[in-house]
Amino acid sequence: MTDVVASTLLFGLIAYAVFGGADFGAGFWDLTAGGVERGRRPRARIDRSLGPVWEGNHTWLIFCLVVTWTGFPAVFAAVTTTLYLPLGLAALGIVLRGSGFAFRKAVHRTENQRLWGAAFATSSVITPFFLGTVAGAVASGRIPEAGYGDPVGAWVNPSSLFTGVLAVAICAYLAAVFLSADAHSDGDSELVRYFQLRAWATAVVAGVLAVAGLFIAYADAPRLFSRLVGPALPVVMLCVLAGAAALVLLHRMDPRLVRGLAALAAAALVLGWGVAQYPYLLGTHAAVSAAAAPRETLVALTVVFCAAAVLVVPSFLLLYTLAQRARLEEK
Repeated sequence: MTDVVASTLLFGLIAYAVFGGADFGAGFWDLTAGGVERGRRPRARIDRSLGPVWEGNHTWLIFCLVVTWTGFPAVFAAVTTTLYLPLGLAALGIVLRGSGFAFRKAVHRTENQRLWGAAFATSSVITPFFLGTVAGAVASGRIPEAGYGDPVGAWVNPSSLFTGVLAVAICAYLAAVFLSADAHSDGDSELVRYFQLRAWATAVVAGVLAVAGLFIAYADAPRLFSRLVGPALPVVMLCVLAGAAALVLLHRMDPRLVRGLAALAAAALVLGWGVAQYPYLLGTHAAVSAAAAPRETLVALTVVFCAAAVLVVPSFLLLYTLAQRARLEEK
């Protein structure tokens, strides 16, 4: 039962990495699109792609929080009492991002549009970075099981900072592939090429970071390194192959297939992290079985999971399908 709940938590993290990651990455390209005139068309494409779905993607983050504090309350307490600074900054970024995306469409003066647009774009980079530092702190075992660890050193270290930068790069890669596919569906060849070039560039950056990350893990998180090149190696290779295939087929195949390959690469990355950490929830300690809530709580959670699978997952599938078919009005 503990493994079932832990696997469901990992599923939620994968879903948030894929859908929320593409969401954040679109903000990265909004930030780097250039001035008002130069960036008008890419930003319009980003607005059309995000408009129907951006609010729903954070459902997965809420899901992960609820599962953690209910199924593994001691781990939730340890993480939040140690990493309250990056978690608070990430939460602030989510609020600013949502406000910026909504208000820049509602205001009419150019200077106000720039202000809210800057809030949306900047927070789209800040949020995945700080969430990445949290993941790095967990993976490297820097959070004491009793909580109240070093509030700065736990996330200001090579593993955490590297993971934060890698998270931004992966989000940018996902978004570039998704936006290129969306532009292809609309028959906009100029924007297809625009986002394809950016997908290639971020893939190269992410690849270089991944190689560098192995050296960082070897020096700073030895257990994580040994597990990544051991039990998690097949999943890591799946991540590399899926990401490379998405790039090779970016301008040749059905956009839905390309999006699926890019999503598979991001999902495999998170899955590899989960396999490397198992059976610990805090990198090197807090075993899944020992940190779990009582069995009655886990059974209740499992029932809720089944209900959510029946009610929520089909709703999301319908939302994404209608969005891809341009059946939803833009906000």
